[in-house]
Amino acid sequence: MQSLEDSKGEDIVSIDLSGKSALADFMVVVSGRSNRHVMAIADHLLRHLKDHGFGTAKVEGLQNGDWVLIDAGDIIVHVFRPEIRSFYNIEKMWTVGDAGDATVH
Repeated sequence: MQSLEDSKGEDIVSIDLSGKSALADFMVVVSGRSNRHVMAIADHLLRHLKDHGFGTAKVEGLQNGDWVLIDAGDIIVHVFRPEIRSFYNIEKMWTVGDAGDATVH
């Protein structure tokens, strides 16, 4: 989370997926103001993960900067431009009926 805050990520939400999915334990959703900001947030997070011994995460969408998916094993991070985030609204999909499971930072 600190890496996302340091990169000036906006509207950071973490969602507890424990017991809901075998994909990961947590999902984090964050917005960047533009394509360039989205790519910078993702790049900073990837370097942070590698520097702190978490290895190389799987990444999709880095070249476009609309929606970057970072799969770090137990944590999946989605970095969106606000318009794309609003369109897909994945937070709602994962928290329907579980309002207490999403944490806004």
